[in-house]
Amino acid sequence: MGRPLHFEIYVDDMERAKKFYEEVFGWKYEDWSEYAGMPYFGAITGPEGEPGINGALMKRQGAAPQLGQAVNSFVCTMGVEEYDATEAKILEHGGKVALPKYALPGMAWQGYYHDTEGNIIGIHQPDSNAK
Repeated sequence: MGRPLHFEIYVDDMERAKKFYEEVFGWKYEDWSEYAGMPYFGAITGPEGEPGINGALMKRQGAAPQLGQAVNSFVCTMGVEEYDATEAKILEHGGKVALPKYALPGMAWQGYYHDTEGNIIGIHQPDSNAK
């Protein structure tokens, strides 16, 4: 069985993207550019031993996605404790709403956003009272 163990987010402005993900989700970074041969920063997304995976921000090699175009890649969804507070941080730090908050009845709150680089990310807050 294949299981995700790493992700990559393509960015135009590395410092802007690092700041966005650090301010919104608390990520930390390690510079792995020497190994990749291009701007490439390992993203530490949480403590070892907790559910989730780490990934990286890497320099985009082609055109950025355009607002309003159909999704044509993987979308990462981040688990959050407080949906509304996380949405406020996303918007405060330059993100935009792609699909507003909606209920997954009896399970969670879900929504999708554009990061500062035009990529789509999801946020997901478990809540058995969502409706």
